[in-house]
Amino acid sequence: MSAASPRISRLEPYLDRPEPAPTLLKMLVGVQLAGFRDDAGLSQEQAARSVGFSPAKLSRIEAGKGRRPPTEADVRALLTRYGTDEYEASVLLRLLRRAGEPGWWQRYDKRLMPEWFDRLVGLQEAAATIRTFEIQYVPGLLQTAAYTRAVVERGLPNVPSGEVRRRVELRMRRAELLQREDAPQIWAVIDESVLLRVLGSRAVMREQLEHLVALAERTNVTVQIVPLDVTNASAPAIPVTYLRFGGLDLPDVVYLEHIRSANFLEDLDETEEYRIALDRLADEALKPRDSVDLLHRTIKERYATV
Repeated sequence: MSAASPRISRLEPYLDRPEPAPTLLKMLVGVQLAGFRDDAGLSQEQAARSVGFSPAKLSRIEAGKGRRPPTEADVRALLTRYGTDEYEASVLLRLLRRAGEPGWWQRYDKRLMPEWFDRLVGLQEAAATIRTFEIQYVPGLLQTAAYTRAVVERGLPNVPSGEVRRRVELRMRRAELLQREDAPQIWAVIDESVLLRVLGSRAVMREQLEHLVALAERTNVTVQIVPLDVTNASAPAIPVTYLRFGGLDLPDVVYLEHIRSANFLEDLDETEEYRIALDRLADEALKPRDSVDLLHRTIKERYATV
């Protein structure tokens, strides 16, 4: 057996993850295949044509997109074409098999978990850092159950109570990643208007703001508030989620949500623009300690009597 390349050695710990991470593993398989293709001196189109794929199919495989991972037969064909070392190929194929194990969120029905949302949840489960900016609601991972219920009932006023309950359950399950041993770093920048907009009731808002204060005490959670009197803040016009994966050769991903769909940006030029925008916004926001002080004042002045 020949010595494994450093990039393959970094993949081996993911073979023993206790929880499935299909989105992460699909991306890792795709990135490694793209690396093997580059090592073989082939363009994406040359490689695709040589194994009977369309360039679009190979592009999807290398990007790790789609609800399911590529087939083992397809990956074997690519590894053979690239002349990949036997041991490296075996690690990648084992990783591919693990990528086929469903994540906990994939047990929800497609009404609650359309493909674009499935991908977001999978990316958040895999991320090392999640940065988010919100202008209307408290970020989903930081919400209480009562606040989530109010958000769902406001946004989907005609859905049955059973579906509301399942949506709340799903969001609370997503938030559990903050308590994991390997929890990601969460950096949330929130417009002050979010604190003032009453959803559900003043009691719901008091609980939600107290929850934000408690979360901000965690070492892996940073909360910053953009005060209303910062009139020239360089804020994006829509909510933004920015995900980084740390040391795995994976691209940063920007998630932009719409009413019934979403965009995922992975091109470096595009993601860099959003990273810079979020950096500027964080500079214009209150410092984390001052943000917590504002949360306390808002609770006392606006939600003390409920």
